[in-house]
Amino acid sequence: MIRIFAIGVLVLSGCQMQQPAPQECIAADLQGFVGEPLSMLEGQDLPQPNRIIGPDTAVTMDWNPMRLNIAHDKARSITRIYCG
Repeated sequence: MIRIFAIGVLVLSGCQMQQPAPQECIAADLQGFVGEPLSMLEGQDLPQPNRIIGPDTAVTMDWNPMRLNIAHDKARSITRIYCG
């Protein structure tokens, strides 16, 4: 009887576990880097997924609201930081 009770408790406790909340894209927090050299982001712990987009970089058009996109120009100055 105790064994059945213990198994029941384990099964029910597994059902009540909550998934961690998904990370949010932090583009809004990084807007101060727009206009700065791309090198300013070196050493920053950027969340995954992310992509650095140069002026001649081909990118997919798939939408991922969690992905951080950092665009730069030919001079390697950050021109845009956005989610998607």
